Amino acid sequence: MRLWGILLASTAALTVAGTASAQGLRTVAPTSQDKAAEATPQAESANTADIVVTATRRSQRLSSVPIAVSAYGAAALQNSGATDIRQMTQLAPSLLVASTGSEANATARVRGIGTVGDNPGLESSVAVFIDGVYRSRTGSGLNDLGEVERIEVLRGPQGTLSGRNSSAGAISIYTKYPEFKFGGYGEVSYGNYDAVRVAGAVTGPVVGDTLAFRVDGVYGKRDGFYRDVVNNTDYNDRDRVFVRGQLFWKPTTDFSVRLIGDYTHRDEKCCGAVYIDTREKTDPTPGVPGDFAVAPQNRIVNILKSLGGVLPSDGNPYNRQIAQTTGRAYSNVTEDYGVSARIGWNFDNVQLISISAYREYKAGGAADVDYGNVDLIYRADDGLSYRQFKTFTQETRLSGSLFGNRLDWLVGGYYAHEDLQVSDNLKFGAQYGAFAACRIVATVNPAAALQNPANPGCLSTAGRTALTAALGQTLINGIDRLSTIRNVGAVRDLYDQTSSNYAFFTHNIFRLTDTLSLTGGLRYTSEHKKLRASFNNNNTACPTQQAELRSLLATPLAALAGGVITLSCTGNSSSAITGLPIADKIDEGQLTGTAVVSWKPVSSTLLYGSYARGYKAGGYNLDRSDLTANALSTPTAAQAVNLRFDPETVNAYELGVKFTSAKFTANVAAFRSEFKNFQLNTFNGANYIVQNIGSCSTDLAGADRDNDSNTGRCNGSVKAGVVTQGVEIETGMYPAPDVTFNLGYTYAETNYRNNLVGSNAGEPLNNALFLLPGSMMSNAPRHVVTTSATWSPEIAGTGLTALFYVDGRMTSDYNTGSDLFVEKTQDGFFVMNARIGLRGDGQRWAVEFWGQNILNTNYQQVAFNLPFQGANSQSQVQRFGAPTFATANTLFGSFLAEPRTYGVTLRSRF
Repeated sequence: MRLWGILLASTAALTVAGTASAQGLRTVAPTSQDKAAEATPQAESANTADIVVTATRRSQRLSSVPIAVSAYGAAALQNSGATDIRQMTQLAPSLLVASTGSEANATARVRGIGTVGDNPGLESSVAVFIDGVYRSRTGSGLNDLGEVERIEVLRGPQGTLSGRNSSAGAISIYTKYPEFKFGGYGEVSYGNYDAVRVAGAVTGPVVGDTLAFRVDGVYGKRDGFYRDVVNNTDYNDRDRVFVRGQLFWKPTTDFSVRLIGDYTHRDEKCCGAVYIDTREKTDPTPGVPGDFAVAPQNRIVNILKSLGGVLPSDGNPYNRQIAQTTGRAYSNVTEDYGVSARIGWNFDNVQLISISAYREYKAGGAADVDYGNVDLIYRADDGLSYRQFKTFTQETRLSGSLFGNRLDWLVGGYYAHEDLQVSDNLKFGAQYGAFAACRIVATVNPAAALQNPANPGCLSTAGRTALTAALGQTLINGIDRLSTIRNVGAVRDLYDQTSSNYAFFTHNIFRLTDTLSLTGGLRYTSEHKKLRASFNNNNTACPTQQAELRSLLATPLAALAGGVITLSCTGNSSSAITGLPIADKIDEGQLTGTAVVSWKPVSSTLLYGSYARGYKAGGYNLDRSDLTANALSTPTAAQAVNLRFDPETVNAYELGVKFTSAKFTANVAAFRSEFKNFQLNTFNGANYIVQNIGSCSTDLAGADRDNDSNTGRCNGSVKAGVVTQGVEIETGMYPAPDVTFNLGYTYAETNYRNNLVGSNAGEPLNNALFLLPGSMMSNAPRHVVTTSATWSPEIAGTGLTALFYVDGRMTSDYNTGSDLFVEKTQDGFFVMNARIGLRGDGQRWAVEFWGQNILNTNYQQVAFNLPFQGANSQSQVQRFGAPTFATANTLFGSFLAEPRTYGVTLRSRF
């Protein structure tokens, strides 16, 4: 109730009218060139340079903003079929959005940089704002958005212009305002996969021309793209409802209030994964690096089949057939709702903007985590697996001009309080013990005659006799205990993270001459995070294994004994952690800023150069597996600090030119960004590990590329470990009022440096990341080309217009896994969308036929090591080989992108 009181008391609410030019933000005073250009008559066109944006928290034409920003209006979004930020990638070449194990875990990347992995403890490198309100994680942007005015994609670090800072970029979504004239729209779409989408809005006056309302609603339902052949159901379906209500009060031309309340409900089965690579690889020539051979069979596949496993996508992942454990085809409910209030008040030559918001977001996490029908690991649908955010934010900005409009100044403050709770109930499945024991036996000798999954230790009579003689009774007892592990693990792990941060920022444009401007901005951010975690675990086998097998860890059987302990205790799943008090806190502060020089020698051309320093807060890996380096011992309370990761900082440099005319526009930017302590989250097949990637100033002599996590400590200074640099080109051609062509190209070299370390203190790079030094970063294609063409001719004498639209995105090769294993490589691909339609006079009605991915291009979002299903990668066999990596039998899964969809939309406006 205290937060609600603060919200209501601090918000006499928010801005001015509806479009960008009227959203209550001051316009920058025009130069004489601007005035001359505006006075020159120009033919009507769809020129995107004429879009008025608020990227600098001032209303300016896109062509006059000296930063790298792309803006997409309502028509472009409607034509492309974009209903959430993921579909924006067809239009924005520097943007990539992907989701993994749940749509709550979406990741946005700009210029190849984004937060990696499925961990709510990591904040987004690319911040998402909807109507000026920061959304805690990118996943909230995958909701339906209702009718949108425009979307702005800002590239590079942000922080001196608005509340929340980000290190790689920002996505700002602006929805339609209420209007003082009664009206609205309604549309119905139907497509393949039995897809139904109904959307509409109504707006109008409540009290004359001082108070207006608007209500938007969307309902969407669709069958899934995957077919579960065991549970006879589909996965990755859609079942969601969205509603947003607004009031806009404008009693005078100088004061306005906008109140927004919205609610989203999703109940969907997401996300299915297919087998992308099930081969077993071997080292054919020990001592000779670089080669590998494929074995006739994979022992892990054989074990799964012996336990009743079916692999319906093996060898053909794009048949989109999956198999989940019987009864565990869970759907999860996601709820996202909140209220915001925005005040715009102009007094004298000063404008006050205040944005207050309170939001709650909760996403269920029940899942069959092994992605197969052999019951290895799961999160039960008992309400104890979820992530929940409760966030209050307050942003206040003052802006104005001085010295005859020579100085355009802005100062602001920001406060945010967030309560994040993650509840987890991850358990070993009913068949885990048998599978794990069979895996140990097959590691010793893959002969099927030695195995019997129905017996203790997965040992046949012959197998028990042979292995007891070879390994000794102590280890055999450990394998027997391993086979008894079933339906145990986390009863409930609870992570409570409280975050409070405040910031002060300023952004000022000083016009040195009528054509030359200097922009300077500063920001100070103070971040405070506190973690409390508690565990309740019933896996009693783990501490017994650790005690009974510890003596073998100093013998030639150490590798096998360690493997048995690890499989018994993986992720620190142990009854010994029940009641373990985990508590820690972080306090940090950062000064960041920007400087820009811009020159407009003629009204059509803008040149600029900029420097910016950005920052993303440190935090906690909300996964107990990172408490210890391995599972051989029980964590202690003092190891809570191991969950920490450092803040991420970036120095960014940019040179750009923007050219604008009635028929042609071109924006070109050359950029370089250097990231220090880059926050990397990696799943290694059993655990999630988080490291801060930096580069040591002294040569590590290849120790960051070896198979030892204890070598490669930096004794020098730690520098930036990730660098992205390249060129962006965006062009638009408008040969006629009803014809538009757009072309975008991004060339980005997003690479890790050499001599990598895993923290600002210089700790060694985890050996699972041995491929990173000198390599291209995951999910960072070097080349991306986007194109779109629109023709909307009038049909003579009828008052009707037609629509012909097509867009495409071509992407070069890249690796989808943060460890860069070769099995996770995605070849280059091309995706095309199209839409044709007929529209009535004034677009009062329309019928449109559309297709997404009309070429049915097969490609994946993210490939990953399937949990517990094997060990090692082809990359390790090729780099290190026998004896440690004589064999690689990990099974790899993949979250695929959507197949071809098509349908028809009927729309009416009134």
